[in-house]
Amino acid sequence: MKIFATGGSTILKTLRREARRWLLWPPVGGIDLGDPDRVRPISEDWGFDRGQPVDRYFIESFLFGHATDIRGRVLEVKDNHYTLRFGGDRVTQSDVIHKGDDNPAATIVADLAEGDGIPSQAFDCIICTQTLHLVFDLPAALRTLHRTLRPGGVLLATVPAISPITREEKGRYHDYWRFTTVSFRGLCEPLFGSTNLRIVTYGNVYAAVAFLHGLSVADLDPQKLEAADPNIELIVALRAIREDAG
Repeated sequence: MKIFATGGSTILKTLRREARRWLLWPPVGGIDLGDPDRVRPISEDWGFDRGQPVDRYFIESFLFGHATDIRGRVLEVKDNHYTLRFGGDRVTQSDVIHKGDDNPAATIVADLAEGDGIPSQAFDCIICTQTLHLVFDLPAALRTLHRTLRPGGVLLATVPAISPITREEKGRYHDYWRFTTVSFRGLCEPLFGSTNLRIVTYGNVYAAVAFLHGLSVADLDPQKLEAADPNIELIVALRAIREDAG
C-alpha cells in the first residue's frame, strides 16, 4: 500500500505539471524571441558600441543614489570618471589605482590583493566597480580596501552576478568570480560588520537577456529595466562603512 501511495502521488504530480503546461500563457513553443534568437550575442563589446551598457545603467544608478558619500580624498579603480561625475566639488583629492604601469591616469600603481604601495587609512571613499571578480585572492583585496579607508570612510563596490567573461588581451588579469548577495555579504561582513553593510541588487530576466546579448539601454524599455527580481541578480552593489577606531 505504501508503494502504491507513493506511485499515486508521483502520477498526480505529473498530471498537475502537465495541466499547468497546457494552461501556460504564452503557450510552450509560442514565444517569438525575435533578434535575440541566436547563439552569438548581438554585440560583443558589452553594448558600448550601441550606447550605454545595461550593467553601467545599474552601476550609475547605485552611485547616483550614494553621491554624497563621494567626498574628500577618493580612490577609484582605473580612472576617476565616476569620482568627478558624482563627487564634483565635494572631492578634495582624486586618486586612481591601476595594476599596470601603462595607465597615465594612475596615481597609485598597485595590486589590490598584494596591497603594496597603497597607504593605510588614507581615503574617505573608494569606488570599486566591476573589479573584484578579476582578483583571485578576494579576501586579500577586501582587506586592502578596508585598510586604506579612513575610519568612517565608505566603500562603494559593485560586482557581477550575471555577465559575459572579461578577457584582457595582454593577459595581465583573468575573470574568476560571479557573486550573489549572500556570497558578497559573507566576504565583507568579517571586515566591516553586518551593521555597516548595505547590499542592493539590480536586474531581472529582461535585463539579463539584454545584457548577455550586448544590447544598450537605448535598445530597451527603461521601465522594464527598473523591475528588480530578487531571484535574478545581474549586479550586486555594496555600501560599506569602516567603523571609527574610537
